[in-house]
Amino acid sequence: MKVLLVEDDAALAEALGTALGEAGMLVEQAATGGEADFLVRTERYDAVILDLGLPDGDGSRWLAEWREDAIELPVLVLTARTRWNDKAAGFSAGADDYVTKPFETAEVLFRLHALVRRSHGHAHPVLRIGELAFDTHSGSVTLAGRPVSLTAQESRLLAYLAHAAPRVVSRSELAEHVYDRDHEPDSNVIDVQISRLRRKLGTTRIETLRGQGYRLVDATT
Repeated sequence: MKVLLVEDDAALAEALGTALGEAGMLVEQAATGGEADFLVRTERYDAVILDLGLPDGDGSRWLAEWREDAIELPVLVLTARTRWNDKAAGFSAGADDYVTKPFETAEVLFRLHALVRRSHGHAHPVLRIGELAFDTHSGSVTLAGRPVSLTAQESRLLAYLAHAAPRVVSRSELAEHVYDRDHEPDSNVIDVQISRLRRKLGTTRIETLRGQGYRLVDATT
């Protein structure tokens, strides 16, 4: 999962960014609305965490412009404002959910995971594809009830395929959403990691569609 964190408080941004990274997410940061606007329009993200109190204007202004331009990615708003009118303004601008400062990092993680799941059409926190289960909260993976040990990169790759299933995911989409944009892999690196996942999950669980990409499927059907 690739997340854009828009927060001008450097200490808070560092702490929250570290927590998100430890939870298996790729995190890019912006300290102003203008910087966030540029990134949202030029990069692909799975979600945005947006502070409303930005140095170059209210975050809801930028959010409203994204929605007007049909940029529909999930947005979780952060704010120190507690009045309902302020929260209503954020929702009216197009926010999907709201967290008021100060907050527990775990709450941000839970809400963010829920937003991304719902954007892919999943309501339950555990994504199931046949005998394979991926817990979006803990990041744990089981196959027929038995735990599967994955590296951090393998877990990110599987998480993206599980959220997208049964849709086919191209190599370019995986490169954009699973890998840091400063270290985007070539197709061979992705092929190698897919091969490693197949050894752990079964060779028929991840399909390769020539010229299209990969798809996670129920190997029992």
